[in-house]
Amino acid sequence: MTVINSWIYKIISKNISITPLIVFRIIFGILMLVSTIRFIYKGWITDLYITPKFYFTYYGFDWIKPLDENGMYLIFGILLLSSVLIIFGLFYRLGAFLFFICFTYIELIDKTNYLNHYYFVSIISFILIFLPANRLFSLDVFFKRCKKNTLIPAWNINIIKFQLGVVYIFSGIAKLNYYWLFEAQPLTNWLKHQTDLPLIGEFMRIEETAYFFSWGGALFDLSIVFLLLNRKTRLFGYSLVIFFHCITSIMFPIGVFPIIMIFCTLIFFSDNFHNKILRYLSLGNHQLFNTDIKYQYPYYIDKILLYFFTTYIVFQLFLPIRYLFYPGNLF
Repeated sequence: MTVINSWIYKIISKNISITPLIVFRIIFGILMLVSTIRFIYKGWITDLYITPKFYFTYYGFDWIKPLDENGMYLIFGILLLSSVLIIFGLFYRLGAFLFFICFTYIELIDKTNYLNHYYFVSIISFILIFLPANRLFSLDVFFKRCKKNTLIPAWNINIIKFQLGVVYIFSGIAKLNYYWLFEAQPLTNWLKHQTDLPLIGEFMRIEETAYFFSWGGALFDLSIVFLLLNRKTRLFGYSLVIFFHCITSIMFPIGVFPIIMIFCTLIFFSDNFHNKILRYLSLGNHQLFNTDIKYQYPYYIDKILLYFFTTYIVFQLFLPIRYLFYPGNLF
């Protein structure tokens, strides 16, 4: 029982450096800012939310409708502003909340626009609302809107690692079926349309290539989290992350998902790695980490968050396997 208690303490209550969370906040904010600018620049607001006369709504969300043209541009303007607030940690929780509400609203308008990383972005922005990601290297600290802290309970970072793990591991589990592994479907059909790729295009004609990507994709998804968690295999694992997502980005039109995963998985790296990033961004200001100041939630808030995120984790573990409760053959 002592070993279990020690393990629970290590992943939940142990005070660790806040720097991985701070770097994650900055990276996430920058990615969302760039993605929103890209969305506006390509004219997708008009194409997807103003021009259409009919929208395919999600079950239970039929009441969510797009605003008029000015309203939709206002929503995206709020997304831009909230991304900036997240990056600089100014009115941080308000920024995270506004981003979550606006982004999720946009995605619930029409399910034909769905990409799996949109759901991932929504839940990450939701999680960030509750995390003290503005307690260091932020304008909230600079303007004394909150106190500076250099140590936080480990769960604040591990909850993000958990969510990244859910993406990869359940993606791997979904691939453990006859069609994916022994018929290499749908990759056999998909890769036939990739023969014009430079250098590797000719390999897409070979049947074995589809099997290589099918089995390789499953092994990658099932193992990558464990490679990133282990200090000795982390660099190797991260090189696989870069390779895997660069290849999928080249081969398939899946938006900014590869870039998001490449940068978000940096949270698995050591405190020292993130310390170096913040020192570089602060132009070598060593006073940034000169004291250990613990961040402590008020007792009642700590208990509420504990029960809330326990329920949240159970929900996230159940949601990907809900298909097991559906009648008939899923495939």
